[in-house]
Amino acid sequence: MNAKKIETLSSQLRGPLIQPGEPDYDAARAVYNAMHDRRPALIVQAADVADVVATVNFARDHDLLLSIRGGGHSVPGFSTCDDGVVLDLGTMNSIYVNAGERTVRAEGGCTLGDLDHATHAYGLAVPGGTVTTTGLAGLTLGGGMGHLSRGCALSCDNLVAADVVTAAGEIVSCDADHHPDLFWAIRGGGGNFGVVTSFKFKAFEIETVFAGPTFFQIDGDVMRHYDALISEAPEQLNAILAITRAPPAPFLPEEWHFQPVMVILSCWSGD
Repeated sequence: MNAKKIETLSSQLRGPLIQPGEPDYDAARAVYNAMHDRRPALIVQAADVADVVATVNFARDHDLLLSIRGGGHSVPGFSTCDDGVVLDLGTMNSIYVNAGERTVRAEGGCTLGDLDHATHAYGLAVPGGTVTTTGLAGLTLGGGMGHLSRGCALSCDNLVAADVVTAAGEIVSCDADHHPDLFWAIRGGGGNFGVVTSFKFKAFEIETVFAGPTFFQIDGDVMRHYDALISEAPEQLNAILAITRAPPAPFLPEEWHFQPVMVILSCWSGD
């Protein structure tokens, strides 16, 4: 890639621009989902919305594949690419909680752990996923099912507004009354509608939960009892059944370690 053009982009940024061969490159290109080991031509660690605009314009003007990284969990690998540009929003992670109106404004680089930490201080919660390191952006744009979803709906259902940088490099604020088609599309429609730099959510008064995993040996009766329980359970109970390999945890029998087991991840958010 033309060095002069890269230098021009770098001059427009406040965040780091990282290229192959630089000391930080391997750490910067790594994503949480290690199935995807890719080598982008450029990595921009955006400091603000202006960095996002500059990167989108650069990728568009030079016909480069652009991947947006929030938490980097993306199963199909959308958080990274080969030979293109990765726009890493990880340092754009500020959060503002308006306790009076029970809303939260969070930047596009926040993780679910960031969001929970900020809202918990106010006795509030926004429905998210089940893993703290998941990116808020990718989860919300894909729907967002988690421990509070039975009572509080999906993450995208509780999105009330968003700021988006379009492919044209324009900054657009959307909600039910402003750019409603865009607002409809980003609530669960996935990517390619733009780069969402901030999300505004409705929050719920949830100060404490009682939660944790319960492990079982593989047994069809566990599934049947789970099915009966969850079909009648109040909305304050969320329970996810999974089949996995048991971790080498001290509370599990040693003969279970690394063997197939059933686990129910439960979360009670009522009184």
